[in-house]
Amino acid sequence: MTLNAIWFWILGGMLIAYSVLDGYDLGVGSIYLWVAKSDDERRTALNAIGPVWNGNEVWLLAAGGMLVVSFPKVYASGFSGFYLALMLVLWFLILRGVSIEFRSKLESPLWRSLFDAGFWLGSFAIALLLGVALGNVLRGLPVGADGTFAGSFAFTLNPYALLTGLLSLTTLAWHGANYLRIKTEGPLQERSRTWSARLYFLVLTLAVLATIITFWVSPTVAANYHRYPVAWAFPLLALLGLSWGFRSRQAGRERWAFRGSIVTIAGLLGAAAMTVYPNLLYSTVSPGYSLTIYNAASSQHALRAALLANVVGMIGVILYTSYVHRTFSGKVHIGDHGY
Repeated sequence: MTLNAIWFWILGGMLIAYSVLDGYDLGVGSIYLWVAKSDDERRTALNAIGPVWNGNEVWLLAAGGMLVVSFPKVYASGFSGFYLALMLVLWFLILRGVSIEFRSKLESPLWRSLFDAGFWLGSFAIALLLGVALGNVLRGLPVGADGTFAGSFAFTLNPYALLTGLLSLTTLAWHGANYLRIKTEGPLQERSRTWSARLYFLVLTLAVLATIITFWVSPTVAANYHRYPVAWAFPLLALLGLSWGFRSRQAGRERWAFRGSIVTIAGLLGAAAMTVYPNLLYSTVSPGYSLTIYNAASSQHALRAALLANVVGMIGVILYTSYVHRTFSGKVHIGDHGY
């Protein structure tokens, strides 16, 4: 495996880690207004993600930073093409963080309702927009000969990208419901279990539909899966996760349900990566204009130096993430008012 390919999978792994870790934070926020009814339940739901949500976002920031180092042309073209969408994601990230931190600063019901709505909106929009961005990468973008994006924000809101956005939103909402099943008890846990069962069938339906349409929309998917038979491991992984999810809908199988959504997310994103490989941004203008892991990469010296720095940094992040999750494992009870 070349150094360029190693960097492709490093970035893919970091994005999968972000989707799994911050994914349940976004999922909790996406169903927050319907699962948690009372003020105590909403504070409990926030306490379930409170110690970890800001640390989980590190993976997205790190992936963006490593993209600059490893594939600077993709960073430049992608950020120019998705500029408005990424600015919206940034503002929704801020809205979500502010809503979590400020919600319980005052006893006023109006104050708390305002930030409850902000937490839901920020989580919902991020989960949707990130899926829309992924759909556009899979479908291809109007990248010109000089590597610049020649489309508009409206171009990115095409039916296929909106479908992948809905798949992203429902999958993360299911993941968040499974997380609340582990962390909570009583009526809040019961509602989380109910929502998990409902969302599971929606995820299954959208995943099958998106897979079928991807083979029709993406110009490289059929050739890639024929050229790299190992790629079929990712769809099988997603199928395994969905099977666990189906078997874990009943009470008493909370951890299996959460593991099922983790495996499903990893399988779907791995399959998406193999759909475009070795392209990073496929050009719908001309395949020759596509930005690949070879023509968009930094020098081999830069890739080697950055690889060493990234490995050291990621070891630190993994150790910190593991420590925090282990420290704050277990149930969050009504009355544990950190937020």
